[in-house]
Amino acid sequence: MRRQRGFFELLADAGDASPACESRRRWLTDTVLLASVAGGSRALGLLPAGLLPAAAAGAASGDLLASHPELEILNDRPINAQTPAHLLDDSVTPVSRMFVRNNGIPPENVDPETWRLAIGGEAVLKPHTFSIAELRERFEWHTYQLQIECGGNGRAEFRPPAPGNQWTTGAVSCARWTGVRLRDVLEFCGIGPSAVYIGYRGADRHLSGDPAKAPISRGVPMSKALEDESLIAWALNDEPIHPLHGAPLRLVLGGWPGSVSGKWLTGIDIRDRVHDGAKMTGTAYRVPCEAVAPGTTVADDAMCIIESMPVKSLITHPASGVTVDRSATLAIRGQAWAGDRSVAEVAVSTNFGATWTPAKLAPAPNRLAWQRFEASVRLPGAGYYEVWARATDSASVTQPMLVPGWNPKGYLNNACHRIAVQAV
Repeated sequence: MRRQRGFFELLADAGDASPACESRRRWLTDTVLLASVAGGSRALGLLPAGLLPAAAAGAASGDLLASHPELEILNDRPINAQTPAHLLDDSVTPVSRMFVRNNGIPPENVDPETWRLAIGGEAVLKPHTFSIAELRERFEWHTYQLQIECGGNGRAEFRPPAPGNQWTTGAVSCARWTGVRLRDVLEFCGIGPSAVYIGYRGADRHLSGDPAKAPISRGVPMSKALEDESLIAWALNDEPIHPLHGAPLRLVLGGWPGSVSGKWLTGIDIRDRVHDGAKMTGTAYRVPCEAVAPGTTVADDAMCIIESMPVKSLITHPASGVTVDRSATLAIRGQAWAGDRSVAEVAVSTNFGATWTPAKLAPAPNRLAWQRFEASVRLPGAGYYEVWARATDSASVTQPMLVPGWNPKGYLNNACHRIAVQAV
């Protein structure tokens, strides 16, 4: 009789570096579904293919995610990992529960003492290169809690499927960042009258190993760069930034796609044009300027750059798949955010959106931070239920109940989050 082998045994074997074993490891990480991890976007559903808890993926990631053992790995080259929804219940996201989004290979042997940040570009009046010590000494420090969400968060729900990491709900965080205002640094260097955009440069390496290629170099219009909350940061939750999150220096621009918050920051250019760095052109971080039918091929020049992220909410308590006492009051908690706007209200439903119960919504600690909501509901009896959450922003825009307009890269899915509950 052929002995059956467990998943963890197969995964351990798959860590071999030979081509055959690499193929087998890829098959495992691309096809195994783990039902034991709760909190996915589909009620009582299995996780999307290719999604492994970090603790089970040592062969894929080595020790890189040892400090983030609760995350689910979507990709190991480069490392990309998300957080189960029920682990995002903290008002301030702990570093260990922050999603990881990389486009290239992070730098190694980083020395904050020798790190430099160069400010240049066509529209800078006085180019200057700063050490971190000079940034800390010359400019006033600021701390903000800032919400960062990957533009592709929720991509796994689009049909037809969109290419890229199949994020479900966990590519979002709201941690405390400390640094200096980007505005103060740019104004020190002089913003020329032709300035319209900034673009960043980082120290991460392209997957090809070609030093002439940048894995990513994105930017934002001057209006976003000059906001009070736009930071050049060196601290995360009052500690030095973790290597996976951009140590020793990172750009943090809350409310817009996380890709504009450049990690391992080495340069910022003040541009006299829309920045044209890596992943600023073509279809990267763009959606059709006009609505299209699912599956439509869209020309590059018909795609518009994503700016402020849409209103969204996430149920963080209880975890999806929980069994509850049908006679008890069910406590619901979660987070809500709205890009550049604030959240005006949140409601929850236990009958698939037929009726809604208003939730108590806390104010944001500062602009561009998420807001915590709480609600209490009673289920009418035993059986299967889904709890849905729906947020409305300060411009009266409400989350859709279904996956919104399809786009070729699977961006901006802000459909209502839902969890499954079994009442007994």
